[in-house]
Amino acid sequence: MVISSHGTIYNLYSKQTFPITVEVAWEFLSNPKNLKKITPEYMSFDIVSGGDRPMFSGQIIQYVVTPIFGIKTKWVTEITHLVKNEYFVDEQRFGPYVLWHHKHFIKEIGGGVEIEDIIDYKVPFGFLGRIFHPIMVKPKLKEIFKFRSEKLKDLFGIIG
Repeated sequence: MVISSHGTIYNLYSKQTFPITVEVAWEFLSNPKNLKKITPEYMSFDIVSGGDRPMFSGQIIQYVVTPIFGIKTKWVTEITHLVKNEYFVDEQRFGPYVLWHHKHFIKEIGGGVEIEDIIDYKVPFGFLGRIFHPIMVKPKLKEIFKFRSEKLKDLFGIIG
């Protein structure tokens, strides 16, 4: 996993391989209810609405999450792009970031699939947000995605 910055827009990048089919990966990743399974419990992640049907372009999903200091935050995302068994994009419409654009790619490889996440995000509060990014935001995102990576390994096994 890599987090880099281009100006005040940050990037998080992650890639994993699993010995499963594209269809199995898609079925799991495109089901909004499974996001809770790959989110740390302390974040109290709950879907409020919109997660009751298979993922589709234009879908609005509302969550409540507790990312830091026990402060509950509403997060609303829209699935803006989707090609079954290949990729989907979720974008924040309301929530803790100024910008959150998360691309999920699934690609068949020899012996399984490659799952790639590319996130572009911008923190709020201007100069103060940029100061707190390396202290709070970046470590928290790394922790969340490390947890996700480990959970996916537990669920699917790992190729390398």
